[in-house]
Amino acid sequence: MSIVDRALWVMERNSEHALGLNNIADACGVSRSHLANAFGTATGWPVMRYLRARRLTEAAGRLAGGASDILTIALEHGYGSHEAFTRAFREQFNLSPEQVRDRGSVDGLATTPPLQLRNGNVISPSPQLKTLGALKLVGLAAPCSFGESIHIPAQWQRFMSTYSHAIPNKVKMPPIGMCEVPDDEGGFRYVCAIAVKAFEDRLPELEYFETEHRTYAVFAHNDHVSTIFDTYLAVWNEALPRLARKVADSPVLEFHNSSFDPDTGFGGLEIYIPLQDHNGA
Repeated sequence: MSIVDRALWVMERNSEHALGLNNIADACGVSRSHLANAFGTATGWPVMRYLRARRLTEAAGRLAGGASDILTIALEHGYGSHEAFTRAFREQFNLSPEQVRDRGSVDGLATTPPLQLRNGNVISPSPQLKTLGALKLVGLAAPCSFGESIHIPAQWQRFMSTYSHAIPNKVKMPPIGMCEVPDDEGGFRYVCAIAVKAFEDRLPELEYFETEHRTYAVFAHNDHVSTIFDTYLAVWNEALPRLARKVADSPVLEFHNSSFDPDTGFGGLEIYIPLQDHNGA
């Protein structure tokens, strides 16, 4: 069973319990960051947004079927009060629980059926373990989500054409992509970056980062860059769980190969997934 399938089972099985991203990740035996990336890459849904949508869909069905006690429905679907449930319900359906109960139907509502995933047919790549020293990175950061990665190529174009030439103290190596740790809503920042020897003459439009000395699971992506999410899908859901090492809540790095051609998208890159050390950090 893939990580995503495990998470789906946990969410459907524990609909009445208060669940958070950490709870679901623990139940799946992975870190918070691992689950957020695995689920978002495979489904396009942030974990907690999907959980809310599923619980509210089930609650709407119960109400449309004639359930009279709204507080009971709220408690059975993980909400601690009538007010919190009503607020979330209105945000999802633009109707109150009472209105859905009175109309006796969920027709026309933005309901969310359960996902049915089977990710076991993905060809799983084999990683190398590499230790990478701390890096100083200068880059252009932009908000992203698992459903909005189409904006990343334009971000790279802007960074390379407008900013890269003006960054001092560059290290002689290809550019580096950085995916920051997703939040509970599945949002993260993607950074187009260049490694530098030191931070000097800071440009206000750019941001400055220092990565930690850490061990990474490194996966090669040798196909066209547009198919990188196929590799991520296999990495998060199949390859990493077999390592028996938890993913650290640290950024994922993408190192372009020296042969990478930004004009064609061919040439390949390596994906660096940060691993927790033996002390859990």
